[in-house]
Amino acid sequence: MQIPENTLVVVADGGSARVFTNVGDGRTLQLKQHEELQVQDISAQGVSGQGPSGAVPKDMSISQLNEATFAKQLAQQLNDDALNNRYSHLILIADPKTLGHIRPQLHKEVASRLLKEIAKDFTNAPLDDIQRALVA
Repeated sequence: MQIPENTLVVVADGGSARVFTNVGDGRTLQLKQHEELQVQDISAQGVSGQGPSGAVPKDMSISQLNEATFAKQLAQQLNDDALNNRYSHLILIADPKTLGHIRPQLHKEVASRLLKEIAKDFTNAPLDDIQRALVA
């Protein structure tokens, strides 16, 4: 699969996301890393009163609430960036649970720009491993 130049690559888990851009020429893949996004630790009330989308089960732990809320925040950022044309193409890599939290919250504009999803945790993987997974 050819990955176009300037494709946004987001590698996430339930608490952080590594963000890359393909600075290769479209024939070659060369990822440049940007700032890492971190989960904002939340209380039982959520970040500024926010929690994950929908009703929160009473037995949900704070760490589970943090994970779901981070997925919501990440989805909102991807939605905002797509609606403001900050990226043309997106590849999303996340562990299956996080991907399951993010996917239903993505705007149709994000979905139209999504080139590939990989349901695997690569947040702590070396850059070479991520690049290999992208071209596989």
